[in-house]
Amino acid sequence: MHFEDGNRQRDKIEFALRVSDNTDGSKKEPNMKHLFIASLLLLSVGCAKQSDAPETTEAPPVETETPAQEPAADSGDRLADILATQPDEAKARYEFRNPQATLEFIGIEPGMTVVEALPGGGWYTKVLLPYLGSDGHLIGVDYASDMWKEFSFYSDELGEAKKTWKADWTTEANGWRSDDSASVSAQIFGGVPESETATADAVLMIRALHNLARFETKGGYLSQALSDAHRMLKPGGVLGIVQHEAPDSKADEWADGSRGYLKKSAVIDAVTNAGFEYVGSSTINENPKDQPGDEDIVWRLAPSFATSRENEELKAELTPIGESNRMTLKFVKPE
Repeated sequence: MHFEDGNRQRDKIEFALRVSDNTDGSKKEPNMKHLFIASLLLLSVGCAKQSDAPETTEAPPVETETPAQEPAADSGDRLADILATQPDEAKARYEFRNPQATLEFIGIEPGMTVVEALPGGGWYTKVLLPYLGSDGHLIGVDYASDMWKEFSFYSDELGEAKKTWKADWTTEANGWRSDDSASVSAQIFGGVPESETATADAVLMIRALHNLARFETKGGYLSQALSDAHRMLKPGGVLGIVQHEAPDSKADEWADGSRGYLKKSAVIDAVTNAGFEYVGSSTINENPKDQPGDEDIVWRLAPSFATSRENEELKAELTPIGESNRMTLKFVKPE
């Protein structure tokens, strides 16, 4: 089965979610057309999901721009060369995803074992596999199987499909490899075996937290994912996060993940409470043009345009904004 770009898959699924779930987490009678589309998409991809972000009771650490870890010259050239060979559709996103600067800031290097949360259709996977090289290893991780039941579009068929996600994704990812690429495997948050303890050099959670936070109160899904990430990392290993960032002026209830946005302070609190040390943040993926209103969702922006698919005038107003404003954070597991 061929996967399309992971971000586009998530966008379609998230839009189906939005039209079938109320933002407060309650469920209403779903539109069957939307649910049918969402179910088909969900059979082939691990999407993002979350719950209520933890309420912040302490002020976040003073923010200082942390410089990107200086990569070896040949590593930087290797990554640039790999990015230059990606298809035009992927390159069109570089302006907003900034993959080279992001991976260098987090400190990803060839030969590492890297955990990628929500690999989806492989946008980052297809860069990481050749960059990590034959001495590296990439572990794709999907969200806990029972969390899918919190979505109104859940079906028994979807549940059955999720049972084979690890094998299905590994097979697909092996099709993206060459002789000089990292090896691949897959796990599920909440079901990571003890054999994976202290095996990873880095964990990447790129636009992967909002639904975990949204459903935290339903089953502790954010806490479990962060616990698994901490356990999988070697002492001194890094956790890199890129996430749609909510304005500080918004209420905590607004920034609970159901609209795609989380507050930076809430993310830092949740991750440090899981045992990580906060290293710092970068402005790499910030976009000050993204100023959501009280009724806005992150998927109103490119590439989804979920609220303007039939309204060209509104789409024309949203297009100059670009993609979402995103926090870029780095944490470390203490030695």
